[in-house]
This record gives sequence, C-alpha cells and structure tokens, in this order.
Amino acid sequence: MEFIKDDDGDYYNEPVSPTGQCLNTSVLSMSVLGVLESEVPIDESKIMSFLQDVFLHINPRFCSIMVDVDGEKQWKKVEVKLTDHVHVPIFPSGVLPPESYDLYLGDYISKVVLEKYPEDKPLWEVHIIKYPTSTAAGNLIFKLHHALGDGYSFMSAFLSCLQRADDPSLPLTFPSRRGSERKGIDNYYKSALRWVSQKLTSAFYAVKDLGWSAFVEDDRTPIRSGNSGVEFLPMDISSLIFSLDEIKLIKNKLNVTINDVTCGIVFFATRLYMQEIINNNQKSSSAASCRALVLVNTRITHGDYKPVKQMIGPNSEMPWGNRIAFMPVSMPNLTEISNPLDFVFEAQKRIKRKRSSFSVYFYNKLFEIVNKLRGHEAASRYMHNRLMKSSLMISNMIGPVEKIALADHPIKGVYFMVLGIPQDIIITIVSYMGDLRISFGTQKGFIDPQKFKSCLKNAFEMILEVTDKIPIQTKASL
Repeated sequence: MEFIKDDDGDYYNEPVSPTGQCLNTSVLSMSVLGVLESEVPIDESKIMSFLQDVFLHINPRFCSIMVDVDGEKQWKKVEVKLTDHVHVPIFPSGVLPPESYDLYLGDYISKVVLEKYPEDKPLWEVHIIKYPTSTAAGNLIFKLHHALGDGYSFMSAFLSCLQRADDPSLPLTFPSRRGSERKGIDNYYKSALRWVSQKLTSAFYAVKDLGWSAFVEDDRTPIRSGNSGVEFLPMDISSLIFSLDEIKLIKNKLNVTINDVTCGIVFFATRLYMQEIINNNQKSSSAASCRALVLVNTRITHGDYKPVKQMIGPNSEMPWGNRIAFMPVSMPNLTEISNPLDFVFEAQKRIKRKRSSFSVYFYNKLFEIVNKLRGHEAASRYMHNRLMKSSLMISNMIGPVEKIALADHPIKGVYFMVLGIPQDIIITIVSYMGDLRISFGTQKGFIDPQKFKSCLKNAFEMILEVTDKIPIQTKASL
C-alpha cells in the first residue's frame, strides 16, 4: 500500500463521517450496484481511459482507503491500479442466443453481490460484460461502497461525466416529481390554522411512531423469512419497465406524486404476491404486519442534481456523503382495500404523515448519540436492527429524460440495487428516457422473482385500468 500526496504536498486526509463508518463494519456493510446497459459493444480501452482520466478525479474518496488514525477512521489517498478494480469476465463462447447470456449475467451479478472488498484498496469496482444480452450489446457494472456516498452523491457524480447522446453541448433534463396542486384563495386564509394543525399532528404521530417502530417486528411472511444473515445469501436481481407517461397519467388524475404512484404499485404488488403464496401453501396470513422502509434524501433539494464541485467542501449547501433516513411505512393489506387506487392514496397518506413526523429526525439524532457514546460498531448494530425488523426497503432515483453516453457508449437502460440490507427483498426505482424501471433483489430459493414480477405487472395494470375510467379534470373543475 502506498500513500500519495495531493497537489499541495500533503497527504489527503478526511475524517470518515459517522454514517460512513456505520455502513462499513463487521455488522453492516452496504453498497450500491449500478448497471448501465450499452447500446453498442463495449470498447474496453475507452472504458479504462474514462476511469483513469475522469472517474478517479470525481472525488478523492475513489482513490482512498479507510485507515485508523489515533483511534479515528480517516480517508487516506493511495495509488490506484485500475487492474485491481476492473474485471472482465469470460463467459462460454460460441453462437449463443442473448437469452443464454441473460442467465450468465444474472449468475455473475449474484456472485458480485456477495464478494467483499479488499481492505487495502479503495471501496469500488467495475465489471465490463462484453457479451450481448436480450436488452443490451454489453453491460457496465459499477459496485460502490455506501461509505463513499449515497445514491444522490453517486448520481451527481456520474451525471457530471456523462453526456447527452444526441448533443453533448446540451444539458440533461429531468422529469418533475411534483404533484398537481389545487390552489384557491381560501388556502391563504387557512394557512395559519393549517400550520398549527400540522405541528400538533406531527408531534402526536412522532410519539406514536417512536413507540411503534422501536419495539415492533414484522411478522414472518412469504416476503420475510425473519432469519438472521439474509444479507449474506445469494440474490436474484430482476426488473420491470413501465411507461413514465402512464405513471404520470395516474399521478395527474389522482392528484398525487410519482413517488406515491410507484409506492402504491409496490405495496399492491407485494400484497398480491403474499396472497398468492399463502393461497398455494396455506402459510401465514394475508393480513400479516408488513412494513416498507422508504429511503429518503434528507438534503433540501428541488429535484435537480448539483455539480460534484458544489458538493465537495465543508461549506457546501448540498454536501457529498450519506444524507439518508429510513421511514418505516406500514403497507395496507388486501382486506382493508376495496379499490386498487386506494393503495396509491394510502401510500400518499402514510408517507406524507411519516415525512411530517419528528420521528425521522429523532432516530437520526438517536443514531448520532449512540455513535458518540458507544462507537460506530454499536451504531451499526442499531441501524442493522432497524433494517431487519421490517419487510422490505424502497429506494428511488430520478434519471435524465434524454439518452446518455459514457465514453462514446450510448446507454439504453439503467438500473441499480442496494446491497447488504438484512432483508429478503429490496426494491429500487429509477426513471430514464421516458421509462420507469422497478428492480427488485430477492433471496434465492425463498422468493419467486418471476411470480413477483407478474404481481408487479398485474398491480400496475389494475391501477391503470381503474384510473382510465376517471375523467381528466380541467382547471375549471379544480
């Protein structure tokens, strides 16, 4: 291992944040796996040049390792050899159909998911898949440890070095997540009363949430085995693509957000899957307690990503790093719902209540106190305990509207997965080029990915079918 100096002649030295330390312990080790589906065969030399000339310069952490300095974890810059981080697997050659390479790619990703990082190397790796699959001419897989940053940081990093495929001189644009708002003059008269009511409601639900989340553990169900160590078991990663225009149609007709719609679809699909497994095997109960941890960005954003240069530094308004929180949201069961749209409305209501509650702020502060008094290993156990008590996690990101290109490789599709979560199923959502892609990582042998995919498709189609019968509201009707 060789430490290197920065331009000023000093060794790069930055304390690892409490959250960064917590996410890289013997108890909990989380990563983000990002997959870029290339439209053209991958040129390995161009990717290597991109990594050497662009990627390594995005953030000093990509060239640093964690070391102990006087009892504290710090980032220390080291010499990076790309050959230690870039892997180009060899699959069986010959004239094979793309569907065969789909299986090889799936098996390879399952292997990558479980591999540990070398302790003496920066916490990232890239896998170049040169074989054509049914969805791409080649695949680029980036595995980044969560201690390096969160999804917002990584997305900002990649967008800073990617270009529009149609015209590199033009900026990327992003879809809006805002729901349509009904405005009227009485809104202004009632604003003061609403503010007081919201604060009182927030305080009430905060007390309720604190007692509920601290002690309650979800039931064992077809999506939650309740076993320890599930994060170390093999995982299948599958995905399903929906039209963003159809998602927006549902959003606009129901006067909700895209997040409300997608969470409603996931909640509905999960319950449909549970019911189907229960009916077939007569196990558990369709009304079992089931919570989703919705991962939220705690930065104050307005949808757009900031350039990386604006995120690095102690005085940044949108700092690089891990600014995340977990909101436990109970999923309604089928016996409570008479209309598929109610899953969307319930998702909106329950997530909005959680966002307005002080409980998320309280748990973040509690994490800081545990870390300060008992150390990052104890803080990591605290976070791990919260994660394993719930049934699944939902994480979502906004992607660009236009097609992007990386090192002259136009990208057809994008998806990601969060790794190291002590849950049997993990849901991620990303928008790109007019599509919304829902991906799910499931424990091999416990959850049937094809059956769950079918339930996702059915849930979306049922919600869309009922929505189509609702007349479009005009401004006059609002």
